Formats: sequence, C-alpha cells, structure tokens
Amino acid sequence: MKQFLEIKYFHFALLLLGTLHLFGQSNTKKEILYLSGTDVMHTKTWDFWITAGQKNGFWSTIQVPSHWEQQGFGSYDYGRDNITNGKNFEFHDEKGFYRYNFEVPSNWQGKDIYIVFEGSMTDTEVKINGKSAGAIHQGAFYRFKYNIGDKIRFGVQNLLEVKVSKMSADNSVNNAERLADYWIFGGIYRPVYLEALPKENIAWTAIDAKANGSFNINIHLNRAVANRSVQAQIFDNKGTLVKTATIKTLATDSIVNLQTSVKKPLLWTAETPNLYTVKIALKEADNTIYETSDKFGFRTIEVKKGDGIYLNGSKIKMKGVNRHVFWPEYGRATFPEADLLDVKLMKEMNMNAVRCSHYPPDKNFLRVCDSLGLYVIDELAGWQKAYSTKSGTSLLKEMVIRDANHPSIIFWSNGNEGGHNFDFDDDFEKYDLSKRTVIHAHHKPGNAINGIDCNHYEDYYSSEKIIADTNLYMPTEFLHAMHDGGAGAGLADMWELHWNSKHGAGGFIWDFADEGIVRTDLKGMIDVNGLNAADGIVGPHREKEGSFNAIKEIYSPVRITLKELPENFKGEIPIENRYHFTNLNQCSFQWELINFSKKNSDKAAHSIVNKGMTVSPNILPTAKGSIKLNLPEDWRSNDALTLKAIDPYNNEIYRWVWKVKSNKQLVEKLINEEIVKEKVIFTETDSLITLKANAINVTFSKKSGKLTALKNDKGAAISFKNGPVMVSGNAVFSGLKHFAEGDSYIVEANYTGDLQNVRWKMNPNGWLEMTYEYSLNGKFSFTGISFDYPEGLVTGVKWLGKGPYRVWKNRLQGVTLDVYENRHNDAQTGRAPWSYPEFKGYFSEIVWMELSTMEGKFTIASPDNDLFVRLFDFYAINGVKPHPALPSGDISFLDAIPAVGSKMGISPANVRSFGPQSDLTEVKSPAKRTIYFYFGTPKKSKDKTEKLPD
Repeated sequence: MKQFLEIKYFHFALLLLGTLHLFGQSNTKKEILYLSGTDVMHTKTWDFWITAGQKNGFWSTIQVPSHWEQQGFGSYDYGRDNITNGKNFEFHDEKGFYRYNFEVPSNWQGKDIYIVFEGSMTDTEVKINGKSAGAIHQGAFYRFKYNIGDKIRFGVQNLLEVKVSKMSADNSVNNAERLADYWIFGGIYRPVYLEALPKENIAWTAIDAKANGSFNINIHLNRAVANRSVQAQIFDNKGTLVKTATIKTLATDSIVNLQTSVKKPLLWTAETPNLYTVKIALKEADNTIYETSDKFGFRTIEVKKGDGIYLNGSKIKMKGVNRHVFWPEYGRATFPEADLLDVKLMKEMNMNAVRCSHYPPDKNFLRVCDSLGLYVIDELAGWQKAYSTKSGTSLLKEMVIRDANHPSIIFWSNGNEGGHNFDFDDDFEKYDLSKRTVIHAHHKPGNAINGIDCNHYEDYYSSEKIIADTNLYMPTEFLHAMHDGGAGAGLADMWELHWNSKHGAGGFIWDFADEGIVRTDLKGMIDVNGLNAADGIVGPHREKEGSFNAIKEIYSPVRITLKELPENFKGEIPIENRYHFTNLNQCSFQWELINFSKKNSDKAAHSIVNKGMTVSPNILPTAKGSIKLNLPEDWRSNDALTLKAIDPYNNEIYRWVWKVKSNKQLVEKLINEEIVKEKVIFTETDSLITLKANAINVTFSKKSGKLTALKNDKGAAISFKNGPVMVSGNAVFSGLKHFAEGDSYIVEANYTGDLQNVRWKMNPNGWLEMTYEYSLNGKFSFTGISFDYPEGLVTGVKWLGKGPYRVWKNRLQGVTLDVYENRHNDAQTGRAPWSYPEFKGYFSEIVWMELSTMEGKFTIASPDNDLFVRLFDFYAINGVKPHPALPSGDISFLDAIPAVGSKMGISPANVRSFGPQSDLTEVKSPAKRTIYFYFGTPKKSKDKTEKLPD
C-alpha cells in the first residue's frame, strides 16, 4: 500500500507540473500545450488510418501516445522474426496516418513555436495545415522537434497530419533498431506537444558539476545578441540559494560558458542521490527575457585505466541489470508509475546500476534514477549493426542534448554487440560538457575501448583471465536469465570475483523483465515470442522470480556469511560493509526471537517472542567488523533468531534467519504431537510384509525391499510408493529381515552396491522412521533417494525450511527459514501464468513438509541438517531439451542437487564453467540420513514431549 501511495503521489506531481506548464501563462518561460496525452495512461483521441494488418483501410480513431498494435491495428513483429519466423520485413511494413485538430493560445503570437515528438516508430513525416514541418525524422527512440511558428494560424483550428512508417526507408536505421532481438512496434508512442518560447531563448544547456564544487555550464542561445546578461542561480534540494553567477554576452555568442563553484556541496552517488537546481535567466538590463532550469548533481566520474571506475574519489563496482522500456499492455509506450516501480525493484535487489538497452529510455526514467540513485548507461541504438554516419549523427545529438545533465548517467554506450559506428566515439563530448567515457557493449573479445572491456557472456574462468588483463572488466551483459537460468544462478561466484579483483568493475545481468506483450490479435494472450523474450528476473507485470531474492542477498551491501549459530554464540556476528560511500552506523539493525507455527496451525508462519534494535556498528565502506546483538538471557528457548538490516532511507536491505533449536529438537515437537501406547501389528504373506500402527498400514516387498503400498484406515489408500530408489549410484537388493523392538517394529532391507541398507521402524503412534546409508565416490549432479507419487493428486504443500522459492546448487541464496505454504501450480518460470513461487522444484534445508493430496495429507520430517526435497517434474530452461536433467521418481530426498546454466550454456561442461558453486558435487564420505513419515493428520496431544533416540 505504501508503494502504491508513493506511485500515485509521484504521478499526481507530474500531472500538476504539466498543468502548470499549460496554464501558467508566462512571457519569460517555456509554455507547453500537449496535443497528445501526457503518457499512455492519459491519452487523447486522434483520427487514424493504417495501410495493413488489423483494421486497415479506413479512418478510425486511436489513442495517442500508444503503439497502434496495442490499439488493435496493424500486425505484431519481433525483430528476429526475419530469422525465426521467416518474415520479410520489406513486404511487412505498415504506414499509419494520424490527424488531429488543435487551437493555439492567442498570446503565443510573436513567439517561437515548436512541435515536439518524444518518440515515434519509426520514419515520421509531419505537416501543419498542409505544409511540411521539416525533413522526415528517421529513428524511433529519440526526441525531435520542428519550428512551426510560420505555419500556425491563430483564432482558428490547426490541422496536424503525421505519417508514420513502421520500418524506415533508411536500411541502417532498420539494422540498428528494427532487426533486433526484441519486439518492434509502430506509432507515436511517446507524448507530442507544442512549446512556445520568446524569440530570444535558451535552446539547451550542458552542465559539468564536479565533486570539488566546481560548476561549469554551456548555455546554448538560440540567437547571438550582444549585451545580454546570463545569470545562473544554484539552489540546494531545500530550495536555498547557494550561489549566483552572471556573464555578459557578445554579439558573436551563440554559446555562453559560465563557471563558478559551491563550497562543500552534497555529492551525488547512487547511495546519496543529492540533487541541486540551477535556474538560468537571459536578461536585457534588469528585464528577464527568458528563464529555464535544470536539475543536476555534483559528482566526478573517473575511469583510471588499469585501476578502476571512481566516483568522487572512491572506486565503485556495478551491481547492474539491463532494462527494456516495456509494459505488457502498452509495449514501449510508458507511464510514470512503471518507471518508479522498476527503479524501486532494482533498488530492492540492492542493485546500484542499470543499462538502458538498447536505446535511450523515456526521459522520466532518468529523472527517477537521478532522484532515487542508480548509475545509468545510456545507449545509442545499434543492435549488432550500427547506424550509418549520415543517419546516426543527428540521432546521437538528439540523445545527448536531451540526457546530458542527468547525474545518474555515468557512461555513454555507442551501440550493442557490434552495432558500433566508430565515427561516433568522439561525437558524444561535442554535446556533453562533462565528457563522460564512451563504452562499446560488445560480445567478442578484443573490443575494449577507453580502458574498459565490456565483453558479454564470458564464464567465470574466462572472466578470471580477462580481469587479470590490463583493462577494466565490466560485462554489460552476463548471466542471461532466460526462464529460470542465469541471473541469481552463478552470480555469487561472479560477484565475488569482481569484488575481490582490482580490475573487476561489476556488470549488468541480462535482463530485468520478461518482455511479454498482450496480443490484441490473440484475445489478450501474453506472448514472449517463444524462447526469445522470457529473459527477466521478474515477469512481464514484475512478478518476482526466485532469482530476485537471491540477487538481493548476493548484492546486499551488508554482507553476513554466518550459516549457523556456533555453540558458544554470544550475540556477535561478523559483518562486512560493501557500500562504497555509506558507513554502517548510518543503517539500523533489528533482531527478533521467533517461534515457528505448528504444522496444523492456521496462524502466521511464526510468532515474535522478543525483539529489539542493536547499536549500529561503526564500519567504514568496504571494511569489515562485527555487530553485537544484546539478546535476553533466555534467547535459547526460542526456535530461531532473525536480523534485519535497514538502509538510511528506511528500506530493508536483507533479513537473515538462523535456527536456535536444532532440527532434532524441532522435529521432536512434531512427532510427539501424537502419543499412542499400543504395539505395532505385524502381518506377512509370501511376498509382502505389512506394519500397522494408529490405523496406518505400511507394506514392503520381500523381493525388492521397497515400500509398495500405504493405507490409512481412516481414509483412502495413499499412492506414495516404489522407494527408496537411488538417484545416483546403484543398489542391488540382497535380503530382508524384520523384528520387534519394544513396542515398535523394524524392517531392514540390505543391498549390495552403493546403498548399504534401509532400516524402517514403525512406531506405535504411526510415525514411520526410515534410516538409510549409502557411499558414493566422485562428482555427481544429484545424490539421494526418490519415491513415486502422482503429481496430479497433490493440491498443496506446507513446510518448515527455507523458502518461499526453490533453489539450485548455484542459487542457494535468497531463501530464509520459516513456515511456508503453497498451493499446487504448474508454473514454469518465464511463461504464463507467471505464478510465483513455483510449486515444483528443489527446496532447501527442510525440517518438515506436509503434502495435501486428494488421498489425504502426509508428512515428511528429518532431524538431520541440509535436506533438499525435490517436488515433481520441472525445468530451468526449455530449449532443445529441458535443462537440467531430473532425478528419477517424483519426490526425492537429496543431499546434493544440480546447478543450473543459462541460455548461453546448458551442457554439463558449460554449467560447470559458471564457477565453483556451479560444479558437480564431489562426494567422498558415506551419507547417512533419517526421514520420518506420517501418512495422515496427527491429533494434538497434551502429553509431554518425548525425546527421540540418538
């Protein structure tokens, strides 16, 4: 709710700003009149005609801004369809014709009047009252404008006519923007508005504000006039005037450079996004002719070759992600709430950087990055092929003059993966006074530029070699997150490599969100174009995948690696500060002592017994230390201890949970809920042995030693059977023996091979105990045992263990200990219905798990640590074949689970190349484990807890 209110307030503020521009008539400020809506959620109706596809060949109406596909016009195209679907775009172009009538305020007479398009896909021809506004604009992602003052009529309606061609007449524009690995759309998808300015005005500004307080601004005048005063006033974020500077113009001055300084400014970083405002006035004597303003930040970016990326004198490393401008219902037409939501989600993952792939974003996204704090790579389009020098020169200028004053932008990217026109490398600084470093986001070795190698999709071991070279290494794409591969999987190793290496500069995961579009021609189906576009850490509507929380833990600037509380724990926890600018004494820390809810409880997952704040440790950025928790004397009487770190802006950094009670203690309470003082009944046939206790019947085969049948007299037969079966190694049944042990009964199956024996013990209360031991030697994808159970009979699961998401061997992070519950779903990551967390998968550190089925409930529990439970059939990546391979059976109890690869590598060798955590599990010593089963719902008992046998 809080986030929703913040988003609504943010949007209200933007609308208010637009209203002030429209109605706050002024002779000295730019005035804006929107011809379209302000965003895709607030549109205006224009007349429309399209030449092909849906609803073609007649005049209709359309909402602007929007993509015409999302308004039910035209056809859908993915940029790679020419390869994957055999489309020929030369014969699949669509042209849309727009008409709109508008009036211009009478007091605009005598002013310069511009029509501005924030973005139109792709070739755009504009006419005002039948006259051409100027040359056809070619390029889909850039703001462009025309001076139409001589074409406007006052006091009557004016006619705007726009012809938009989905594909460009310039092949280099198509190659750079349209024949790409993303959805391509048509139409006027960003706002269109009129600007009115005095005849003398400021066209644009370029600011360079350094960390030492120096302020340098180029003020581009639309005309050179002598004896004008240009005044700059600098205000802090509280509105306090901190500096004023003035300069006189000469008759030849079309650019005025003004320099001053501010003492001890508050610096801009992603951790401290301090913003200032400069108000600029163009004056004749004491009369203001024109005034404008810009927000900016004081910060110094340095790329020290062979050393690192420095911001304000401190080395920084990128915890970044790639982002498309995209929303399922609207495509690349956007709205302020989406920008704010995306930045907040990135910050929630403890990221500090974003790459705008593969084109400049809407300008509001950059404003949000400025204000909340993200390092931005702003990219000139060029998806594997570059603009020609002729077509791209003007587009580069449009991008840079729009974006240069955003402090969040720290690099310019000249194209992607070979889409670099080297003629452009020196052009950025023509319009960027701060002369940011230009990078090439590439996918082949040997393309480093300006001391930075951005090579894509290198594995862990090749990254080690690159980092040992002289260049800085900052992959602008890595750990490709198609389906449930990559992203958080393999990230821990890669991040440690970058963090601990001098030349490691961090990197940018591919990518943020699944690019799924709501198809108006397919009854609203969300389409990710097969395997092409389901590459996100979150789903199309920002549904969080398992990698989301894993990244949050791995990238946490408060690093705690303590896995379990030591026997002599006295409240002290080792801690590392991985902030670049923030002392941990600026953060806050809250501990809780909790008890987990019981399996048959309808209450919350846990109850808080005690809690408190602890003194925040004084640990400098990148330093190590410890934090001391002042726990009560009886803290060991609780089930678990939690610690939550909170950043200076009151956002949760991460929450850790440690067991206080052992698995054995937690399982004792569960098993002894049911106390029955009767002996186990034993029956035998030629081929079967059956044990019965508390109405539960368990049958074993004399020929295989396996569990073959289950029946609860109070319910239906239970189809859990055919086990245990080893998932790796071999076992040959050699014999069975059985005998009474007190009131319990033992069935012991012996084997030759890797499985030594399986000992079953039926207790009088109906709990069935299975103890097994096996020995393996070598490296394995998974180890343990499996049983069969039909997935179609399962309705839900509840467990005490880590959750709520499933894990992989190389993505064990992001899950915490608690009681969780999940209804059965058939979710596969990256496809409809994007229902997370997934029901099926590997779940870690299970203490107990209860499955609800059509045959009743049954429970498993283990007094041993580090149990993985596998539930049914699933995959991480679906391509030529589902990856990775699964163990046999339906429900598995495992000591080792597989790692997962990414789109760039699913073969066993490729997966292992992701780093040490992605290797197979090496097994040398024997494994012994106990599992308890209860095939029914135990009744509560008031009897005292009885200890389990050692």
